Amino acid sequence: MGNTPKFAVIGGGSWATAIAKMLCVNQDEIAWYMRNVDAIAHLKENRHNPNYLSSVEFDTKKLHLTADINEAVAYADYVIFAIPSAFLSAELARLTVSLEDKVVFSAIKGIVPETSLIVGEHFHNTYDIPYQNIGVITGPCHAEEVALERLSYLTIACGDASKAKVMAKALASHYINTKISDDIVGTEYAAMLKNIYAIAAGMAHGLGYGDNFQSVLMSNAIREMKKFIRKVHKMKRNINNSAYLGDLLVTGYSVFSRNRMFGNMIGKGYTVQSAMMEMSMVAEGYYAVKSAWKLNQKYKAKTPIIDAVYDVLYDGKEARKVFKKLTEKLD
Repeated sequence: MGNTPKFAVIGGGSWATAIAKMLCVNQDEIAWYMRNVDAIAHLKENRHNPNYLSSVEFDTKKLHLTADINEAVAYADYVIFAIPSAFLSAELARLTVSLEDKVVFSAIKGIVPETSLIVGEHFHNTYDIPYQNIGVITGPCHAEEVALERLSYLTIACGDASKAKVMAKALASHYINTKISDDIVGTEYAAMLKNIYAIAAGMAHGLGYGDNFQSVLMSNAIREMKKFIRKVHKMKRNINNSAYLGDLLVTGYSVFSRNRMFGNMIGKGYTVQSAMMEMSMVAEGYYAVKSAWKLNQKYKAKTPIIDAVYDVLYDGKEARKVFKKLTEKLD
């Protein structure tokens, strides 16, 4: 790895587009893999992603665009994966280039369904990548606000602080503040869990609960998150830091939150399939809740909110009755 590392973004969605935008502030060139060849052609000609954050205009001279994941990975020293966790294994199946000498960062907020692992653990267990070469990019940060260049904050976690600093410097700008952390597992689990709690917040809104209940729900959610993460990965952490509480709040309350939107539709009576079709976007929390619920059968943390969302989405129970019972468990 040279003195000036090269970066690649893997994914064509809104978060991948936001990360590409952030990197282009400080880099002369980045590789960007997206599977949609029509989107690549459009981006080259019109300087914006036609499907996500289309208001972001790119200097295409800075983009090494490719529909071949192997070309993008071979180009880079630091590879940032920013695709829905449900589709990660299918994309990695296309990979023939080794990840052995790469620093792999995950900007994915979910669990890999095939292994029931968070992304960092999946790369470590499946591809034998050492934890000092694995990192996590978490919020609180919505891609839509990056597009608008509104002040946003990122937490960069990695077992090797020097590599976290490299990534933090690459993403930082006048509208992006970055900080580093050594809690790779905890920050990634928090990024996954907050999507589940955002679905719960959306369900509550769809059912007609007001701001007073939402405040109680979020207060209980951060305590539930703390219990869950402590069971999975015990270490000293301040759950009130932005990577945990801040990311939870913005995902639970923001109009840009896909998970909240999904939960809101479920609360209003949509089926899971009809809500997903109408959104035409992936709500990571839908997949995460099943994995978190199954994982907790082993760890047995007290998680009434996760259990409630699971009961509605996977057991087909009526949301109104489930939330009525949930209100009696919260304090």
